[in-house]
Amino acid sequence: MSLKPPNAPRRPTVLRHHGDERVDDWYWLRDREDPETLAYLEAENAWTQAATAHLEPLRERLYEEIKARIQETDLSVPARRGNYWYYSRTVEGLQYPIRCRREGSEDGPEQVLLDENALAEGHDFFDLGAFSPSPDHRLLAYSTDYDGDEVFTLRVRDLSTGGDLADEIPGTHYGATWALDNETLFYTVLNDAKRPWRLCRHRLGSPVGDDVLVFEEPDEAYYLGIHRTRSDRFLVLTLESKITSEAWVLAAHDPEGEFRLVEARRPGVEYDVEHRGEHFLIVTNDGGAENFKLVEAPVDAPSRANWRDVVPHRPHVKLDGVDAFAGHVVLYERADAVARIVVMDPDTRAMDVIEQPEAVSTAHPGDNPEFETTTLRFGYTSLVTPPSVFDHDVVTRRRELRKQLPVLGGYDPEQYETTRLWATAPDGTAVPISLVHRRDVARDGSAPALLYGYGAYEISRDPAFSSMRLSLLDRGFVYAIAHVRGGGEMGRQWYEQGKLRCKRNTFTDFIACAEALVAEGCTSPDRLVIRGGSAGGLLMGAVVNERPELFRAVVAEVPFVDVLTTILDPSLPLTVIEWDEWGNPEQRDFYDYIKSYSPYDNVSAQAYPAMLVTAGLNDPRVSYWEPTKWVAKLRATKTDDNPLLLKTEMGAGHMGPSGRYDAWRDEAFVLSFVLDAVGSAGLAGTAGTAGS
Repeated sequence: MSLKPPNAPRRPTVLRHHGDERVDDWYWLRDREDPETLAYLEAENAWTQAATAHLEPLRERLYEEIKARIQETDLSVPARRGNYWYYSRTVEGLQYPIRCRREGSEDGPEQVLLDENALAEGHDFFDLGAFSPSPDHRLLAYSTDYDGDEVFTLRVRDLSTGGDLADEIPGTHYGATWALDNETLFYTVLNDAKRPWRLCRHRLGSPVGDDVLVFEEPDEAYYLGIHRTRSDRFLVLTLESKITSEAWVLAAHDPEGEFRLVEARRPGVEYDVEHRGEHFLIVTNDGGAENFKLVEAPVDAPSRANWRDVVPHRPHVKLDGVDAFAGHVVLYERADAVARIVVMDPDTRAMDVIEQPEAVSTAHPGDNPEFETTTLRFGYTSLVTPPSVFDHDVVTRRRELRKQLPVLGGYDPEQYETTRLWATAPDGTAVPISLVHRRDVARDGSAPALLYGYGAYEISRDPAFSSMRLSLLDRGFVYAIAHVRGGGEMGRQWYEQGKLRCKRNTFTDFIACAEALVAEGCTSPDRLVIRGGSAGGLLMGAVVNERPELFRAVVAEVPFVDVLTTILDPSLPLTVIEWDEWGNPEQRDFYDYIKSYSPYDNVSAQAYPAMLVTAGLNDPRVSYWEPTKWVAKLRATKTDDNPLLLKTEMGAGHMGPSGRYDAWRDEAFVLSFVLDAVGSAGLAGTAGTAGS
């Protein structure tokens, strides 16, 4: 590459901890107020644009392919709430959804509630937080974020006039919850570290300065939340750290009453509360139930002393959650690395597992706001089946397909094959890999491949369809997801084995998955690209330090790569609550362990693959300076001439561009890098596929 990338000036800073002394030449990049920092980010963006100018025709072709597969004017399946059917729709040429409802039936006259395009007008970024109709459906509480920093301003709209009330509350977190009086709103407030820590009560028409502080959580390890049960009987205040939780309840018709404690927090004990009839249904790991169990407790005496098992702990089935309805209960479970849904009769406790026709697939809850119903809405997808919405009659067990996401341009799922492989980790653990490719792709090692990984916070990256992915598949790619430890795909133990002092398992699992793809003839190291974001970006940084020769290219999106320095700073968002995930480096053993894998601290003088790194200037989760410092250190240290690109969104946060067309262009940028890295930039899609 003839162009010369920018060099970040070195300003050596000595960091000392536990007697350890580290020199950080790029610590100064943490200061967003420093004009030189912003100038450096702009220079990196200009360099990236110039260095990829030759890919502009490919990017445009990919963008047109992506757009051509999507039905741009479309609408969601309406969901009934009382006498209204709520839905959203998109319009060709517009970036954001339009939120609507119909009264009386799904065919009633349309009422536009919120046009997100109008709200976003004049702003480079827009995100809708709360969208909460009042119980009587006359008002709508909604909130907006125009920076990507996940700090919202809450407003209330009169749905009879379409105008907003004078009530306006800045500095709120996601969501807002109504009491049944239709005049009282509960919302959460962020502290300086952007942690939701206060619950406040607002009465419509009163000054915001008079709002009542209902609850304050001083412990930095806990996030505060609020919701109303589906039954409309209770408001539930939740306090959650990574490993411990606590809940308080209040009758929803009595907003000025006192919240009652369900069960006091105990370290390592988690529980979630649902309501049905005269009982609370509680999903908990209490009593050594590692994969969680379902218990019930009387509404009037909900403490642990009165918990009674409904669904006991099962060693090989993880209970992820429960939904309660008037006549049935729904369990969300994981078994054999598959997310599934089970309908339970609350009287007989008979179980009905919702059928999934593909072995490698995902079932997930749909929009089910009504308590008095015999219809369960759920979603279904796989790596070849587009997202589908089903209505399942829990009495007759009949299901109706309400909508399958349209894929324009002649998509035929029969042309693709999805399977599951198993890799063997160094400690002998079998690690699942979900896989998809065209049926005509040869297993002789010649195919390019993209391997995706995450592996943290017990978040499962379940197999799901993406029409954008077809631009790779139709160019002969194999696409794979490594379900590594640290995620939740195989139950709570799977998570426990990939966190704290076991974190290295996440990295060795991913390397084992890459080696398995090569051994199975799915690809070869010079054709293998890896991708991950956030904690998955940490995974990318760790494995590329360990085995750079195994990969041709890396896409690391908003990567959490300066782990040690970040987790040593409790003033940053998320840090204290993260100690339960990564360990507290104030303890010497955790300090040493985190330092041993932190990508930034382990960059070495070796050849690295081609790399594309992204950041968001307003990102509250992974500060922009982490990927920026990492790139600067890589530039100064690595021994190769492979491309190393940094692309920073200067007006967005963790999730990247907010508008759908902007997001498609962003994905086209990534895909063009991937194709160029493996020498497939000149290949068009297979004939018969949209955009080819």
